[in-house]
Amino acid sequence: MTFVSLTRLRIRSVRFVPLFALHTWRSMRQVKHAPGFQTGAILADRSWTFWTMTAWDDQESMRQFMASGSHKTAMPHLLNWCDEASVAHWMQPEAELPSWTEADMHMRQSGRSSKVKNPSPQHIDMSYRPPRTTAGGRIVRS
Repeated sequence: MTFVSLTRLRIRSVRFVPLFALHTWRSMRQVKHAPGFQTGAILADRSWTFWTMTAWDDQESMRQFMASGSHKTAMPHLLNWCDEASVAHWMQPEAELPSWTEADMHMRQSGRSSKVKNPSPQHIDMSYRPPRTTAGGRIVRS
């Protein structure tokens, strides 16, 4: 079984994008070497919205990554930078990640909103537009 972690973050102002990009780059470098990481994908959606989807050996591997290094350093900033943030997790038999359309379905059905200081009207009920799925890329283990 593979543990999948999905995040969706919308940056509330373009002024936060450069620092967000720096922290994202550092976190991407970290995840590629994280114990238990299998594969991943990133999607640059419209309106400064970004998705990540990662596959792990188990939930504990993902939690250890999340609570350490560059990722841990970035997380507190998201409270202020984002006006929408949500996360979903699930187990699946295969290691291959689902499509972004399927991932969006998981987010809407079993995801939850994360805390942000300046929530948009769509934040709590996740009534955001379906993702634009053409600007994605893979995250591969180093």
